[in-house]
Amino acid sequence: MKESGGRKTPLVAERRYAAKPAPKPKAARKPKTTRRRTAARKASWPVRLITGVFRLIWRVIWGVGWRLGAMTAIVLGLATFYFYAQLPPLETLIDARTKGSVTMLDRDGQVYAWRGETFGGQITADTVSPHLKNAIVATEDKRFYRHFGISPRGIASAIKINLSEGRGPLEGNGGSTITQQVAKLICLGVPYDPAQWKSEADYESDCRVSSKWRKLKEVPFSFAMEAKYGKDSVLTLYLNRAYLGAGARGFEAASQRYFGKSANEVTPAEAAMLAGLLKAPTRYAPTANLGRAQERAEVVLGLMYDQGYLTDAQYADAKANPARLSPAAEARAGGYFADWVMESGPAFLTEDTTEDVIIRTTLDQDIQKKAEDALDYVFETKVKEGSNVQAAIVVMSADGAVRAMVGGRKSQVNGAFNRATQALRQTGSTFKPFVYAAALDMGYTMNSVVEDAPLTLYVKGSGEWSPKNYTPEFRGFITLTEALTNSVNTATVRISQAVGLEAVRKVAADFGLQSELAQGPAIALGASGATLLDMTGAYAGILNGGSSVHPYGLVELRIQGDDTALIGQEGGMGERVISQDAARQLTYMMTQVVERGTGQRARLDGRQVAGKTGTTSDYRDAWFIGFTGDYVTGVWMGNDDNKPLTGVTGGGLPAEIWHEVMARVEADIPPTPLPMIRPDQVPAPAWPGQRYEAGGQGVPGTQPQQPAQQAPADQTILDILGAILGRRN
Repeated sequence: MKESGGRKTPLVAERRYAAKPAPKPKAARKPKTTRRRTAARKASWPVRLITGVFRLIWRVIWGVGWRLGAMTAIVLGLATFYFYAQLPPLETLIDARTKGSVTMLDRDGQVYAWRGETFGGQITADTVSPHLKNAIVATEDKRFYRHFGISPRGIASAIKINLSEGRGPLEGNGGSTITQQVAKLICLGVPYDPAQWKSEADYESDCRVSSKWRKLKEVPFSFAMEAKYGKDSVLTLYLNRAYLGAGARGFEAASQRYFGKSANEVTPAEAAMLAGLLKAPTRYAPTANLGRAQERAEVVLGLMYDQGYLTDAQYADAKANPARLSPAAEARAGGYFADWVMESGPAFLTEDTTEDVIIRTTLDQDIQKKAEDALDYVFETKVKEGSNVQAAIVVMSADGAVRAMVGGRKSQVNGAFNRATQALRQTGSTFKPFVYAAALDMGYTMNSVVEDAPLTLYVKGSGEWSPKNYTPEFRGFITLTEALTNSVNTATVRISQAVGLEAVRKVAADFGLQSELAQGPAIALGASGATLLDMTGAYAGILNGGSSVHPYGLVELRIQGDDTALIGQEGGMGERVISQDAARQLTYMMTQVVERGTGQRARLDGRQVAGKTGTTSDYRDAWFIGFTGDYVTGVWMGNDDNKPLTGVTGGGLPAEIWHEVMARVEADIPPTPLPMIRPDQVPAPAWPGQRYEAGGQGVPGTQPQQPAQQAPADQTILDILGAILGRRN
């Protein structure tokens, strides 16, 4: 069939079995040349060799590495588990001191000194001031809450710093986290053993020694602590165990010591100063150098600000108002006094205490500061710059309560040599009041007469001895008051011979001079040695009416937290030594020393002052001890090497120091009259008594008629005494 248009229609079979198109002719292959094939084969064997070597190395590294890593992980895990099991309960680690501390309170109950390492009480990371918590983290371990005990980034940074500064990678900066520092503080769990370490200080020093082995042990130990205690508990250990200078163990003790407040209440500036101490506690302690501590605190504030712990306003305020010490810490009052109190108490409750002890004392911080200021003023204005001359001051009440003590110049070190309590120095003419006290107690009066004339005595074993006066003139017959006022040596020796040297020694010893007293006649002129504390206490006996006193500073001692006192003392009054009338006459005689005698530089306007100057032979010691109606104050000056002083006598610089001290102390106190008897209240002498010619030859004088009832032996003694000194009343 044909279709229209003449086109032939294909059959079904044709459509079904249509012929396949002819295949396209294949492109002819380019023949491979033998030369190129040979070159390719030569280039492939080095590549295959290098590749093979690298594959071998990788297989070795992988094979050894995963096994070594697995072994390390197993060992680390086992070590961590071991330390985890060995770690004690957290509470037992908070305070691990083996010795206690002593906190001292002044007469008003204010803290002024500490001895030993104080522990202010437990604080926790939850209760401490957030500023302090942030300051510690910012300064010591900014990733503390993001790592698991160690900080690989911190270690890498420390290694980089060490290498850049020319040290070995593990020398210098260690990159320790807070957790690792706590591990050191608790000595990796090794407890203190007295059999192994001589002291707790040696134990802690040994724990701080860094070695590669200890560094390795720190890793599992830190893991174990974090696993067992947690972050905040680890930080709690750090807050309570870190040493922060000035004997403060833990941030609570440091905050109390430096700022007088709890660590829960510190400001950002105070928190920064406390955290800054961690780098070098002794160097940055604000009691040692406040300026240096403030500079370090400013660095810490910068870290806190950079890490977002402080707002702009807080940062600006903290920089503008840096932390300052509390008044008690700034004054650092009574260091010598505190040392003396420590020595006066039983050692097992003071120096060797295993408990925290509270001692209430007699110290008056206001008087203490005034005494220190007065000493500084005189040395700055009256003493040549660079002088090595030393001085000491003691201020006490009439009952022996010590209110202030300065044991020397330019020393803030605990345990320094205390010239007020430890220096045994010749007393010079400050001893003379005890000679006159013995005579007055025997019945002689301030109006009794004695001769100032040349005198020679024979001293067994030494030969002849002739006392000399400060001036070459002799006054002839003078009253006992005149003799003491002008510190006349010849008259004083005559009096001591009249009353007997044993009586003089007894009065001095009973008034509290504990040292061995001289046996010869020179005792009357102060040949014996004594401490300033004992001498001041003896003069307190004159002020209080003739009774001995025991100088004391410890009022009450108790264990911290216990209201019951283990030791208590409310006064130092002892037995009567001389009569009240004798003491009151002697007080008047000593006022004349200040009014018109050798102690005039000690005068106080509008106040009665009694005292006595003292200068030893060769000018090695200079003293002034005196009292008002309120306080007794003693001043000593001299050289530690016992060299003579240049142009210094007791009536000079010591009297001026005394004046400066007491003018400050008495400034706000109404004048208190001295208890004394005046010359017009006692009989005047009726006759001069026996005279002594030059060379000591006695010439009989007019003898008074004695009462008939006197026994013959007593009458003879009274005749001799009366002939020398004047009539007995």
